[in-house]
Amino acid sequence: MNGRRRASGTQRVLAILDCFCADRPTLALSEISRLAGLPLTTTHRQVGELARWGALERDHSGRYRIGLRLWEVGALAPRSIGLREAALPFLEDLYEVTHENVQIAVLDGPDVVYVERISGRQAVHIVSRPGSRLPAHATGVGLVLLAHASSDEIDAVLAGPLKRYTEHTLTDPTRLRRTMAEVRRTGYAISDRQIETVSVSVAAPVYDSTRTVVAALSIVVAAKAGHARRYVPAVLAAARGISRHLGAGRENIAAVD
Repeated sequence: MNGRRRASGTQRVLAILDCFCADRPTLALSEISRLAGLPLTTTHRQVGELARWGALERDHSGRYRIGLRLWEVGALAPRSIGLREAALPFLEDLYEVTHENVQIAVLDGPDVVYVERISGRQAVHIVSRPGSRLPAHATGVGLVLLAHASSDEIDAVLAGPLKRYTEHTLTDPTRLRRTMAEVRRTGYAISDRQIETVSVSVAAPVYDSTRTVVAALSIVVAAKAGHARRYVPAVLAAARGISRHLGAGRENIAAVD
């Protein structure tokens, strides 16, 4: 041994899969080797095994991308299956009424992971997509989810690095705590140009049968003065509809809103 712990087979596989992201959807074998920090021969063997199983696919140019088999497995995640099925009809209704971007997300550590999104060709550009993640402190859904998270979860997020995307991104822990208190008071969040200066999001919490906030629903619209607030009633109605479908009684939602 040369003083370094040898990575296990599982660690090597995870390192390879972790090389792929929205900015790097396809990679050459040499790029995977470099990004994963693995010898080229090891990478070649592991990538071949992943491709045979279907976790990776090779395109006509010889580059690799995430395979459908991995997507099938990921779609079985329990926090997404029931939630997505319950939410989709309400997302579709909200989209039909507004023709704006509508989406639903869950909290995962300091980030939110988007479970589903419906977007129209005329809607404002957004960076989120199903399966993608963004820092919770800078998004409408994230502010809602953090506002209803435990004290330990909130402290952990606010103690970590808070990335600034625009001049409007909230990165001051004190301001974020005040914002979360306001979200708990009103029952919704408005995230104003925090990720992109062209958009504003309105978000509301989704409850389950235990009166726990399990997700957040949002609509993302073009940044216009006072424009976003007119969507608050529709977003609240859609979030409550999903909550009732998940077993949260009308009185439960009212009690925690």
